Amino acid sequence: MMGSFSVFVWGLAGLVCLSPMLNYFKGGVLAFHKVSKHLQHISAFDIKQIHRSGYHFQPKKHWINDPNAPMFFKGFYHLFYQHNPKGSVWGNIAWAHSISEDLINWTPLEPAIEPSKPFDQFGCWSGSATILPGDKPIILYTGLISEQPEPGYQVQNYAIPENPSDPYLTKWIKPNNNPIIKPTLENASAFRDPTTAWMLNGQWEMTIGSKQGMVGVSYLYRSTDFIKWTRVDHQLHQKENTGMWECVDFYPVSTKGEKGLDTRVIDGDHIKHVFKVSLEITKYDYYTIGKYDASQDIYIPDEGMIDGWAGLRYDWGNFYASKSFFDPSKNRRVIWGWANESSTEDENVKKGWAGIQLIPRTVWLDPSGKQLLNWSVAELETLRDKNVKLSNTKLKQGDKVEVKGITAAQADVNVVFSFPGLGKAEAYDTKWDDIYPPETLAKNICQVMGTTKQGGLGPFGLLTLTSKDFQEYTPIFFRVFNTSDAKHKVLMCSDAMPSTLNNQEYKPSFGGFVDVDLADNKISLRSLIDHSVAESFAAGGKTVITSRIYPTLAINENAHLHVFNNETEIVTIERLDAWSMKTPKMN
Repeated sequence: MMGSFSVFVWGLAGLVCLSPMLNYFKGGVLAFHKVSKHLQHISAFDIKQIHRSGYHFQPKKHWINDPNAPMFFKGFYHLFYQHNPKGSVWGNIAWAHSISEDLINWTPLEPAIEPSKPFDQFGCWSGSATILPGDKPIILYTGLISEQPEPGYQVQNYAIPENPSDPYLTKWIKPNNNPIIKPTLENASAFRDPTTAWMLNGQWEMTIGSKQGMVGVSYLYRSTDFIKWTRVDHQLHQKENTGMWECVDFYPVSTKGEKGLDTRVIDGDHIKHVFKVSLEITKYDYYTIGKYDASQDIYIPDEGMIDGWAGLRYDWGNFYASKSFFDPSKNRRVIWGWANESSTEDENVKKGWAGIQLIPRTVWLDPSGKQLLNWSVAELETLRDKNVKLSNTKLKQGDKVEVKGITAAQADVNVVFSFPGLGKAEAYDTKWDDIYPPETLAKNICQVMGTTKQGGLGPFGLLTLTSKDFQEYTPIFFRVFNTSDAKHKVLMCSDAMPSTLNNQEYKPSFGGFVDVDLADNKISLRSLIDHSVAESFAAGGKTVITSRIYPTLAINENAHLHVFNNETEIVTIERLDAWSMKTPKMN
């Protein structure tokens, strides 16, 4: 991917590193792209700590975006990510590199890939990692060879570790036979983010995102040696009216249980495939679930899947450019997502940093087969510190119960709500379906209804990052509606509109519907609160919303956490657990 959203001739120079590369392959068949050049090189000296996260990943300073090529290798998790080492806005993009043994505590290493050669001199953009036979990792990434046509002329390159036996993968080599894929018929300015590869009929395959007009395209490539790639005469997948497909991700999931599958698993019983795209136009991630037809080498979404702007999402808030990997040490599929800032570029320059990586999440197929579930990795719980509990606490209309005794600005809170029944749920207004487009329907209802409009069953939930006098607060809550078919719609909202007195900030209201059976009259909500971000999970990860928040009053020890109810029905806090969260190692 380019960034905040974001004719090379192979001559004799391409042979310089080719011989050692052949030895390496032995043993097996082988986003709002705003460019502000005047701000790209303003280095940060006075880092503002007020809104920096406490337990989310971010380097000490400057701009970051997409998580690249995460992988588990020889006992360590490796996170590569897009980074501007020279400033706090997008530009000068290199691949920063950190390692961890638990996905929570991180040690930064030297950058893995930096612009330095003709095939990437104007930027090293996103890509993926594949571990080849013999335990040999290789990175495919997009390089820019020219700034024209805007946003840049894009080619595909590879890099390999100088010492593949080094568990830290400290140094990487960019061989001179790059680029290994150059655009021919493809759009040279929209041709990026190669995926992790899989094998089919003895050949490696991978896909690259692009567009043809407004048709989103996933070009398919094959190789026998991971160096010489041939474009297949058909796309892996495409869809009209979706625009540029960034950061394509394609991977298998099991229909039986929560265990993850290696990307190379392509066929067999109880297997579905997930196809994810980051849409440059909307700046959100979308996915479908379907079948990878290996005989035709195409992906086919399941019947009923919405393939486009109104489709399924990992996260209905500030979440983009995600990348997944298979973790063989725990047999799980893990996704990383990036959250950009909602503050202005000038504010980012002043504070000296911009962007965070969200907590890595385990992802698996819901038993219904209709959606994915995602939940923060279990290792996050090692940061839990002081604990406060509530149980069997009834909330009448207008009640706000403060959760005291924890660090409300850096917390993990998990609550189960129960209610007597669904009879008092207000009717769903079908006019909304006519007024609002399906892709923003939930968000628009959240924005219009807010927390002040009383309902029969909702709003109820959490008031996070709240100031003492409620001048600032970020509500995360539910509303339940009756529908004409005797079913119920459950709406989840994360509303940043009242989050700050600073009117220069972008303060959106996010929303998503929760496909949950309320037969037991219960619903759960978990929020990971971390100074300027709240990641919230409904019903065990069926719907997730991330919000960026920049309070002026509800900061550090002046932040508070409440549970609230503003409906006519009594809601019970059946069980609440809240923890202060420790700060992990980040250096």
